[in-house]
Amino acid sequence: MLTLTQNIVILVVTMTCSMLFMALLNRFWPRERRTAHNDLIGWQLGILGTTYAVILGFMLYTVWTNFGEANVNTDLEANSLRNVYNIAQGLPDPQRILLQQQARAYADAVISYDWPEMHGGKIPEETHLLDHDMWKTLTSIKAATPSELVAQDHAMTELSSLTEHRRTRLIQSVYRLPTILWAVLIVGGLVTILSASLFGAANRTLHMAQVFFFTLLITLVLLAIADVNLPFRGWVHVSDFAFQHARKNMND
Repeated sequence: MLTLTQNIVILVVTMTCSMLFMALLNRFWPRERRTAHNDLIGWQLGILGTTYAVILGFMLYTVWTNFGEANVNTDLEANSLRNVYNIAQGLPDPQRILLQQQARAYADAVISYDWPEMHGGKIPEETHLLDHDMWKTLTSIKAATPSELVAQDHAMTELSSLTEHRRTRLIQSVYRLPTILWAVLIVGGLVTILSASLFGAANRTLHMAQVFFFTLLITLVLLAIADVNLPFRGWVHVSDFAFQHARKNMND
């Protein structure tokens, strides 16, 4: 998990190292000598750049898709909670009052406990206990009228959906790209930047500017993948707004 400050530090260090490498390369292997190898370096750079661009784009698409799914799943969990609260209106009074209290407590626990604990890389347990209590409340109902029976059935359906979305959220909170894929991304980036630096350009300033912006782009994409890869922990993360809105509606 990287903060905004850490992202900036990594970006500055990467760009500095890239420019230092270019300066050392020009000193020990002048660009005039590298020009003779441009034909070889050029087609290798084209293949490496294209291959790495495909890998980079695919990884960014994958983590962004997972981030979007985590966001949608959070909204669905909050909607199921609101539905449980609203359907409880059709239940007998003792269970109705208790279930609505538990639904409000669930929203409070998600905001106060789940989000901070997931941000710290932990698996929250508070909402699991509340979810279990809501199941006990629903299964203890002895419906006396057809309308109460229908309300109980619908409430169980929504609570099942709530439980499923909660489990999915916990799985998404601990998911991350495998280490081997990070190795491919980092090594691929280093090799691609190295190949671009070896090119013997006639204009040294323009060549350094091109390597600078090339390194900047690759580093920014890698940092974006690192942040979005942890949908509940990174600098860019899924918000608990859906549960705040649900809590507001239930309290109103």
